[in-house]
Amino acid sequence: MKKDVLFCFLSLVLLAGCAENKTTETNTQAEANQDGIDAEQRIADLGIQLIQPNAPTANYLKAKRVGNLVFLAGHGPDKPEGGQVIGKLGGGLELEEGIAAARYTGISLLSSLKAEIGDLNKVKNIVRAQGMVNADPSFTQHSQVINGFSDLMVEVFGEKGKHARAAIGMSSLPNNIAVEIDMIVEIHE
Repeated sequence: MKKDVLFCFLSLVLLAGCAENKTTETNTQAEANQDGIDAEQRIADLGIQLIQPNAPTANYLKAKRVGNLVFLAGHGPDKPEGGQVIGKLGGGLELEEGIAAARYTGISLLSSLKAEIGDLNKVKNIVRAQGMVNADPSFTQHSQVINGFSDLMVEVFGEKGKHARAAIGMSSLPNNIAVEIDMIVEIHE
């Protein structure tokens, strides 16, 4: 009789633990989608094709997770058909081309982020971005260029896509790319 009671007690404890784990898992999913936004669906609805992130060309990582933060290295404007947007704003490239380049860079960053975390619905907040614009010294619309990236983050994630940022003009960027952006993202545990 004592064995039966002990077995029943242990079974109840195990079941309660399983129910608690399931509740925690469900709560995390609810937190991730509390704003009703499905980032993966939004990407599909916007007709965005994420790309296969290429391997770094040196001794660094495209993304590094530390706790619930993901730090993404500087990415460039990778075109969906291949290649990158090359050139200098105010020195051959027009503002609209720079905005498109920043959007391509955002898609490249989202591609690396998804490769790192598996599902973009795990994103809690886009925390910060640093946008660098390859610009002629006379060009002064750096922030408008980086709006191409910022607007994309809000299109995909809604309010949690809004972020702190810097938009900086550079005399050159690697391989003469038009834009380079890095970002920090907070994810649900």
